[in-house]
Amino acid sequence: MSAATRRVAILTFDEVEALDFAGPYEVFTTASRMALREAPAAPAPFEVFSVARTRGPVRARAGLLLLPDHGFDDAPPVGLLIVPGGVVDQARRCGDTLRWLAQASAHAELTASVCTGAFLLADCGVLQRGPVTTHWEDQADLARAFPALEVQSGVRWVDQGRVVTSGGISAGIDMSLHLVARLAGEALALRTARQMDFQWTRD
Repeated sequence: MSAATRRVAILTFDEVEALDFAGPYEVFTTASRMALREAPAAPAPFEVFSVARTRGPVRARAGLLLLPDHGFDDAPPVGLLIVPGGVVDQARRCGDTLRWLAQASAHAELTASVCTGAFLLADCGVLQRGPVTTHWEDQADLARAFPALEVQSGVRWVDQGRVVTSGGISAGIDMSLHLVARLAGEALALRTARQMDFQWTRD
């Protein structure tokens, strides 16, 4: 893998929301495909893999079965960490998950959450203060649980710099396109959105 290629790790856990996971996965893999189509000899901008507590099967919300690429013990270094949401109660109680997220985020260039993944980042200390967002249905709960956070409504994502949070489910696609634009250029993000036949909401 070239030094110019960023490793994108997407967390998976039982009851993860399928589109919270699959939306960013599609964005970053499509972005690499579009970049290589234009410059076949250049390094791919992103290498995407999934990570769970173990490499055993994970059952997403509504029953979709996922097979992680790596467990916490054998995951490679992470450049961009994506933390999906879903039903996060069990994941929030898992010490192994919270410890790995804190460690991976500390070494990552960027960490981003989709939907209720923001609760996991707050639980492990990655989100401590400042503007954030989550699914509209969970914004009041996030604000009550973590009063130092400035929970924003009516936005698709909030970019704090090293930590980015998005609204619910499909908002993770908008946020991921924003991250492609930030890391690899707006032109690639626009080509990616067009290839996905997706109307990118940029704010």
